[in-house]
This record gives sequence, C-alpha cells and structure tokens, in this order.
Amino acid sequence: MVASLRLESPLPSAYYSHHFFPVSTSNNRTTSQLDWSRCHYQRRPPTCSLEVQKFPVKSSSVVLYASSGGSTAPADDETMEPPSSPPESSKDRRKVVQVAWEKLVRWSRSWRSKAKTDVLERANKVVVLGGGSFGTAMAAHVAERKAQLEVNILVRDPQVCLSINERHHNCKYFPDYQLPENVIATTDAKAALMGADFCFHAVPVQFSSAFLEEIAAFVDPGLPFISLSKGLELNTLRMMSQIIPKALKNPRQPFIVLSGPSFALELMKKLPTAMVVASKDKKMADAVQQLLASRNMRISTSSDVTGVEIAGALKNVLAIAAGIVDGLNLGNNSMAALVAQGCSEIRWLATKMGAKSTTLTSLSGSGDIMLTCFVNLSRNRTVGVRLGSGESLDDILSSMNQVAEGVSTAGAVITLAQKYKVKMPVLTAVARIIDKELTPTKAVYELMALPQVEEV
Repeated sequence: MVASLRLESPLPSAYYSHHFFPVSTSNNRTTSQLDWSRCHYQRRPPTCSLEVQKFPVKSSSVVLYASSGGSTAPADDETMEPPSSPPESSKDRRKVVQVAWEKLVRWSRSWRSKAKTDVLERANKVVVLGGGSFGTAMAAHVAERKAQLEVNILVRDPQVCLSINERHHNCKYFPDYQLPENVIATTDAKAALMGADFCFHAVPVQFSSAFLEEIAAFVDPGLPFISLSKGLELNTLRMMSQIIPKALKNPRQPFIVLSGPSFALELMKKLPTAMVVASKDKKMADAVQQLLASRNMRISTSSDVTGVEIAGALKNVLAIAAGIVDGLNLGNNSMAALVAQGCSEIRWLATKMGAKSTTLTSLSGSGDIMLTCFVNLSRNRTVGVRLGSGESLDDILSSMNQVAEGVSTAGAVITLAQKYKVKMPVLTAVARIIDKELTPTKAVYELMALPQVEEV
C-alpha cells in the first residue's frame, strides 16, 4: 500500500540536492542502526510527494521514501549509510573549552571569597609530636601559613633540637632545607603542649601508646589531635583513632586523621599536594581544613575515619609487594596485576570494617596507594625492592634511618583479615615473606598457582 502527501508549494533551492533524514526505528535499535532513505528532488519541481512504502528488512520497521514522482525505492541489498555530521570547527571547540574554564574560575573565586579563615587567625600555637621527616615537613607548612604562629616540635634527639633552634635545619632529615623562624624545637613535653591550639601526632604507630602515656598529664582534654601516623598496632590491631584516646585516658579527645598522597620531601619543596582530613566531628574537620589549606596544599574533608585510616595502613604493606615485583624484575604486567589485586583486597577488608567504598577510590585510598607503590621515594617500596633483590630484612631495616610501617603492619593485617573472614592473598604473601616463611620468588609462584576465579 502506498500513501502520498502532496506539498503544493515548491521547496527552496537550498534543498535541490540529495539529503538524508532519519525515519523510524524498531524498539531495540539504536540511533546508529536507523533506517535511512534518500530524498530526490528535481531542480524546479512544481510539487513534491511523500510516499510511505514497506520494504523487506531484517527488523520490523517502516521506511519513509520521498520522491518527486519517478524515483524508486533502494534495492534490498543497497547499503544506506547515515551521513556524518559536519565536523565542529576548532574555533567552536576552543570556545566551549574557554567558557567551561571561565565558569570554573568564577566558581573558584566565589568559593575563595566565602572561605573562612578565622581558625588560622585565632590560632596562636601548634605542637608537632615527633621530629621525623613528615612531622618536620608539616611543622614547616603550618608555620608558613602565619608568621605569628608559634610551632613547637617535640623531639627526642638533643642534637636535632639544637640544629632546629640555632640553624633552622633538621640536621637528621632535612639538612639542606631551611625551616621558618617560627618553628621551635624542644625536648620538654610540658613546654611544647602548654597553650597549644592543635596537636599533630607524627610518632610511629608501634611507639605511640608508650609515648602518649608518658605525656598524658600535659595534654588538655579538649586539644584536637591530628594523626599523621599510618599503620596498625601489632599486638592489639588498633588504629590511631583508638590508640590516642586509650593512651590519653580520654575517650572524648578530639581526633582527626590527615592522609593522602604526600611525600615529606615534596612538602618541603612546596610542590602542589592534595590531602584529606577525616573526623566524625564535621566542625573539627572544617577547622583543620582552614588551618592547612594553602596555595600549594588542597585539603578535602571526610567523615569516614575508618576508611581513611585503614587505607593508609594497608597501602604500606601493598607497597612492599610492589617493591618486591620490581626487585625481581617481573615487569609491568605483573606490577599492574599485583597492585590491582592489592587494591581489591584493601577494599574488601575496609568495607567489612565499616569503611565507605568511595573512600578507597579517593585521595586517601587510590591516590596514596599509587604514590607509595610506584615512586622510589617510598620507604615501604624500597624495602620490597631490596627484598626482591635478595637482601635480608634485618640488613635492610638496620640500614634505614626511618621507619617502614608496612613491615610491622603486615602481620596485623592478616590477623584482621581472619577476624573479618576476608581472603587477602597478596598481603598475606607479604606477611609470610616478612616472617621469613616464604622467599619472594616462591611467593610469586604460589600466587600465580591460585585457582582461577571470577573477578569481584
């Protein structure tokens, strides 16, 4: 059956050529699968008719075929390709990008104009517990935020204390970098903590309980503790959010964890860095954000303390595994597969412990994992590289002047995995290597021999 529609007025001359237009689709066909028909026009047609005809096609669809009278429908085997849209000019594309960027800049300016800075303005004193590389770098960063801010570093080594106060250098960790003049070192815990508005805890996890118990008498119950330490306490499996209140005998001690992809050396160089502060108290997280955010440091906030802490602890163990792969020269395929598997294992355990899965793909999760696993500045990765190269763990640790938290955390991770009934082959292999129950080479063979399973 043929239906015709007559248009009494001639078409404009612009249409006196071949055109394509979409006609109809079946329910299960996408735009790229549309039936198309060619519209033929004569140069000066007095009228134009539109015919509706059925053609044998693979799916049930109706093709609209327009003609000036004498044209016939395309043959069954004729391929009718939809036309490609005219390419967008590069000038138009540049305009779109420019507009998008200008919107982003306007939003940024608006945000900055509303950003609060009263926390930094009110702060008079900050204390950093621990004069290691990260504690020193954080002290320098905070001190540069406000020249009138007194930043005390509590150190154990009298020589380091003297070096900071007289020459403004940490002779042990950053001898070539000058510290701001408002950074002051002391070995006196009472003097360091007196009148402090914020406290940064940068003592290694395994020594934190004993250290905090010694200074508990000098800690104000309302002093916010910002944890920079990453790891799990070996015997108790506790994280810093549990260690600090317990050691200070104050379950309500304000607690914030600061984490994310950040090497101390690059902080000292004032290179762009992004980190996360997490606290169950949103006002406290916002306050620390105000204290730390600067031109070279972005600070995001989170309420997922567990997710941020467990990712920060487990990534150190995974970094040892990544180093072993490099030390054994197993190649890029192996490295990518191992780190991807390790990320999954961290996610499995963290979510079982109550963490949000989104935290594991953010700065404190994937961001920190990538930095620690792939960059040579990582202490834990360095331990793995040397293990894979055949060195003994005792020789490696005795030659290091900084703590590789992943070595102690490995055993605790496996105990946690058993507690939460999570299989963690890669991180378990690291623990067995650390315990000298498995060589790196044998661990690789055993991991590759595991059953082939569905990816989850």
